[in-house]
Amino acid sequence: MKSSVRIQLMLMMFLQFFTWGSWYGQMSVYLGKQLNATGDQIGNAYLAFSIAMIISPFIGAVADRYFAAQKVLGVLNLVGAGLLFLISQINDAGTFFWVILGYCLCFAPCIALTTSISMRHIASPEKDFPTIRVMGTVAWIAVTNLIGFLNVGDKVTIFQISIFTSVLLGVLAFTLPNTPPRATGPVNIGQIIGADAFSLFKNRSFAIFFISSVAICIPLSFYYAFANPSLRASGMEFVENKMSLGQVSEVGFMLLIPFAFSRLGVKWMLGVGLIAWIIRFLCFGYGDAATSEWILYVAILLHGVCFDFFFVTGQIYTDTKAGERIKSQAQGLITLATYGLGMGIGSWLGGTVLAANTDAANVTNWLSVWTVPAGIAAIVLVLFLIFFNDKSTDKVEVSH
Repeated sequence: MKSSVRIQLMLMMFLQFFTWGSWYGQMSVYLGKQLNATGDQIGNAYLAFSIAMIISPFIGAVADRYFAAQKVLGVLNLVGAGLLFLISQINDAGTFFWVILGYCLCFAPCIALTTSISMRHIASPEKDFPTIRVMGTVAWIAVTNLIGFLNVGDKVTIFQISIFTSVLLGVLAFTLPNTPPRATGPVNIGQIIGADAFSLFKNRSFAIFFISSVAICIPLSFYYAFANPSLRASGMEFVENKMSLGQVSEVGFMLLIPFAFSRLGVKWMLGVGLIAWIIRFLCFGYGDAATSEWILYVAILLHGVCFDFFFVTGQIYTDTKAGERIKSQAQGLITLATYGLGMGIGSWLGGTVLAANTDAANVTNWLSVWTVPAGIAAIVLVLFLIFFNDKSTDKVEVSH
């Protein structure tokens, strides 16, 4: 791969995740403080993202069939910037849901697009993709630290930052390497939802991986929605800056993926990721900034293991198991099922759990909240270790 192409793909990832990171983790705090949203309304705002993830393949499949992927990415970011401006003008939590849903319908397809554009222009996913994807993590670190230093995590500024970077990526997308559509002819629902990739379910281990991916996204949604307000409630200061340490650890573990693949194999990389999730949620529940802030730091720093060893490894595992013909459909199916179905269930459940554990004085029992995702992750871990047994990927040799 040419150095110029690598740089372009890395910049694409940086801007896409800078846009996402500026509002996603802070949205719950913003809704609570600026729009006086209830726990259910906060959960619904995150549910909007998952609804968009379910619908987005239908948008992306039609658009990508007639236009190059980089052009679709550019248009979606420019339209999204306009919707972000509307979001910055809203003062009602009920209205906020509908506009954030509209924005997510533009943003959600971009997640799959940036992955597919990258995969189309690299020779070795195991070797090259982590170094490109890691720029998304670097971007998340940069934007959360910016928000923390400016102390605007609960202000409309989080959306204003997104407007700027969304416009920038929208323009720059048209300069990316040409990624023309591969499919031709009429579109059908089976192709959109990745029906051809259903053949992968004949492999029991892949089916278990798929189910585990959906299930672990239920507790994942708790983290995205509630980590920030939970840490603030514990008395932690400069929350966004300290949470960015999680992305720092993500960078380190992302770069370790090629080495871990060759030594641990897929099963134990995924298993270690699940174990880390359980420990992490318990740390969020039992940690306290006044008496045991180190426990909260453990929870934050475990992000790298949790995310990289399960989700990034899962992307590579899916790419390895799928043939060339259904590779894109397989990635799309995983994205739809995890960020759509799994996180959708988690957002609804999280809002319900938060509301049930918040009293009339607006004080939340965070230990009770975090026990729920920890329990779900534990169940997923046990079932995964028992039933996943894919010998073909016990060791994946990666050239360095």
